[in-house]
Amino acid sequence: MFLATKRVVQCNAFCVRQLTRRYLSAESAVNEAPRRGKIVFSGIQPTGVPHLGNYLGALSNWVKLQNEASAEDQLIFSIVGWHAITLPQKAKELSASRWDMLATLLAIGIDPKRSIVFHQDDNRCHTELAWIFNCITPVGKLRRMTTWKARLADSRNANSASEIDESMLNAGLLTYPVLQAADILAYRATHVPVGEDQVQHLELSRELAHLFNRTFVPGKKRFFPPPIADITPSKRVLSLRDPTSKMSKSSPDIQSRILLTDSPSQITSKLRSAVTDSTIGITYDPINRPGIANLLTILGACVGKTPSELAEEYASKSNAELKSLVTDTVQDLFHGPRTEFERLRNERAYLEEVAKDGAERARAHSEETLRQVRQFVGLY
Repeated sequence: MFLATKRVVQCNAFCVRQLTRRYLSAESAVNEAPRRGKIVFSGIQPTGVPHLGNYLGALSNWVKLQNEASAEDQLIFSIVGWHAITLPQKAKELSASRWDMLATLLAIGIDPKRSIVFHQDDNRCHTELAWIFNCITPVGKLRRMTTWKARLADSRNANSASEIDESMLNAGLLTYPVLQAADILAYRATHVPVGEDQVQHLELSRELAHLFNRTFVPGKKRFFPPPIADITPSKRVLSLRDPTSKMSKSSPDIQSRILLTDSPSQITSKLRSAVTDSTIGITYDPINRPGIANLLTILGACVGKTPSELAEEYASKSNAELKSLVTDTVQDLFHGPRTEFERLRNERAYLEEVAKDGAERARAHSEETLRQVRQFVGLY
């Protein structure tokens, strides 16, 4: 849904299954209604160049959604700078990262003529709606949410959220999920692409949609549609140096991740040094062989096969041979986007033009939403 992209505190399997059933049931009901087209919204933080996990887990899915969307569907992708500053940022680095992220989205195939692509901080409707939602959101609910602990844990490269306490919490981070809901509902989005382990993070957006409708809308009509989770296969790519944790840009070990900007020699070096084991042959066993399982997951995501299928296909290969296969595949995957990114990041005037056009189109959607919201709450 929103990519930090950071460690996600997962609910237990029963919770995920129950929430997934709820969203799938809601989607079935929507699908039975007359076709009006989806409004799809998702965002990513400008916190550095995306790594392989970001690309395989979410960004490649954005391109797929765009390419498979019907003519009636609207796709809105935002670079969420206000979310980024809920944790300390260096101003010059954040500014550069905003433009690098826009260049990245264009380089991987997001078409600014088909999709709306913009900087969140170029549209103040997000923060205005977030304030209105803050005024109806119980603080107790926000304190119970795992979002702020997960963000802090990842920023400090902690082993788990249990290592984090409230002394590290600021108001922006506490209300982060409310701004997230405003990002989505400012466009009255109907669908939000998420992995199955992120379904719970959409719950507050749905609750606030229902609460606003009940509280302010005459006749309790449905002004805000409760957004539906567009559940996509989640390719959880793990650290190359510690395959028990997620690949992360905040890890102090640069060998733990492959960045879109990495050169062929850097990619080769990082995969060659990836942690595996001494067992002979290739098997898919995430518990006992997490390093090999991670390499199979990466390879499978690149070629469209399951890790189990690849384990059977390459059962007689050595660990070194598997690493070589993964290296060649990732090199091919990143060659085009990397070349295009390096070209685009130097075309600042073009990027500014894309950002300006995207912001204008985004405001055209959200300003009408906010006009009606102000009427509902009495701010007119």
